[in-house]
Amino acid sequence: MPQTLHDRLDAALLIIALTGLASGLALMLAGQAQLAALAWSAGVLPILAALLAEIVRSLAKGEVGLDIVAALSMSAALLFGETLAAAVVALMYSGGTFLESFAEGRARREMTDLLSRVPRTATRHRAGALEEVVLDDITTNDLLLIRQGDVAPVDGIVESQRALLDQSALTGESMPVRLGDGGEVMSGSTNIGEAFDLRVTRRASESTYAGIIRLVEAAQTSKAPMARLADRYSLLFLAVTVVIATAAWWSSGDPIRAVAVLVVATPCPLILAVPVALAAGMSRAAHYGVLIKGAKPLEALALIKVLVLDKTGTLTDGRPQIVSIEPLQAMSDDEVLCLAASLEQASKHPMARAIVSAARARGAALQVPQQVMEVPGEGLVGMVGSRQVIAGSAVFVASHIGTLPPKSQIIQTGSALVAVAIDGQLAGHIVMADALRAGTPDLLAGLRNVGIARLVLATGDRQAVAEAVTQDLALDAIHSDLTPQQKVALVLLERERGPVMMVGDGVNDAPALAAADVGVAMGARGAAASAEAADVVLLVDHLDRLLPGVEIAQGARRIALESVVAGIGLSVLGMIAAAFGYLTPVQGALLQEAIDVAVILNALRALRITPRPSALPIGEPRT
Repeated sequence: MPQTLHDRLDAALLIIALTGLASGLALMLAGQAQLAALAWSAGVLPILAALLAEIVRSLAKGEVGLDIVAALSMSAALLFGETLAAAVVALMYSGGTFLESFAEGRARREMTDLLSRVPRTATRHRAGALEEVVLDDITTNDLLLIRQGDVAPVDGIVESQRALLDQSALTGESMPVRLGDGGEVMSGSTNIGEAFDLRVTRRASESTYAGIIRLVEAAQTSKAPMARLADRYSLLFLAVTVVIATAAWWSSGDPIRAVAVLVVATPCPLILAVPVALAAGMSRAAHYGVLIKGAKPLEALALIKVLVLDKTGTLTDGRPQIVSIEPLQAMSDDEVLCLAASLEQASKHPMARAIVSAARARGAALQVPQQVMEVPGEGLVGMVGSRQVIAGSAVFVASHIGTLPPKSQIIQTGSALVAVAIDGQLAGHIVMADALRAGTPDLLAGLRNVGIARLVLATGDRQAVAEAVTQDLALDAIHSDLTPQQKVALVLLERERGPVMMVGDGVNDAPALAAADVGVAMGARGAAASAEAADVVLLVDHLDRLLPGVEIAQGARRIALESVVAGIGLSVLGMIAAAFGYLTPVQGALLQEAIDVAVILNALRALRITPRPSALPIGEPRT
């Protein structure tokens, strides 16, 4: 049943129950006792019919829930002439169901906000004019106009001098992001500055925001093990309820005591607290840029004891950075960088993009390269103005100029060298490295503080590179030269020590992410395979989002358990009191409703979970 239709039915049943109870009370005050009983019965029967239909559907799926207790209590109250109690139970049950739906909707507000922001059309440049097009008509390399207030419909690159974007809906960061020419824009970002042009790099169906929407929709249909556990315990609670009600009737000879016991147990906090608390936790995590695909992964995330990390793109940002420029002959750093960057504009290789970005950051005036020939993974040859430029590996450059560049082997472990030749002569080296993400040591220390006892690196890189990059990190083990299959084997081996979380970002990480108890993918626009296999997706490529995600999951699970224990404890005490005749059916129903309201309000506390200041991502206010 669609959620909106389900909500409307809940609202209609609540109105029927309220109308029946109110009209019966009015008739009772007017001295019409028999008509009052009829009015109360009329308000109960539609609720009871809907409840029985729900029970039949649940039993057909093999599920036994506490709706049976509600049906028993209403039926017993009608059977023994306690029509007022039946009307109160009907109102309490329909009110509780409506309140649960409302609370879950409130709890999912962050994810619902993401869904509501999906753009439907875009403004495209075409033949010197602007046209409005639907998203499915947008293709790669199209040029879009993003006006002030528009939500970027696709991923792309800024082709204007500047862009000012609000990414808070995606990342939780309140500070706007400023991008220059060539800056990468995530779909779903809102333009809060001047209009700018966006060159499309991914179709709408392949873009960041589309991936996020698919993940959100999947998350909203999940059910946690804790919720399933609640279903299993509901059968035990049902048995306990029936035993206490039967014993009260048998020992006192008064069937009304049995009715009172049944109404106190209707409905049960066991089925209200868990979904509300976990949905609230999922929503709260989304606020911090951590998209948890469902209640089951959220509960598993709260129990993690072992963390397995990929290196490239996870511990490191996966984007090479220039460490140093070593010019030869009479050339300066800026000259070597400018000529190399001009040529590298023709390549999509990560090193090429890093060189171009560094040159633009220095304000270099890059020229358009001509006659470019690229050997993928090796280097490029082309003309920049009147000069021939060669950039690439030492061997590639040597194959074109006839001599091996000096210093090519004297680089720090974990670094890479780009040789640059101008007009057939070696002009210099650009030394690059994949840097460790800022704040990684503090992050790992924080993860240990929240209960993750073992930290393991799993990488396909050489041992020397892995050790060089992670030398300042307090890791428990480093495993290098791993194939995707070996990463899976490592995850399965580590599971002997406790629940395992695997964090990765590439296609090669997807099998290991699927094998882990919780798989975490870095960035919703990373490899599609890893995002699909993962249980949790960090909406931006910042590993520091992981710690608040874990803290929120732990807090939501703790609140759910607190609500269940407190609610069930109070319900059992109320049942015992009813069994000894201290509560009438009406009083029992009112008491149970007070318990349900308290439980739901307590579960909604998960919306206010605030990670410790040390766990907040960089840029978050530390209040």
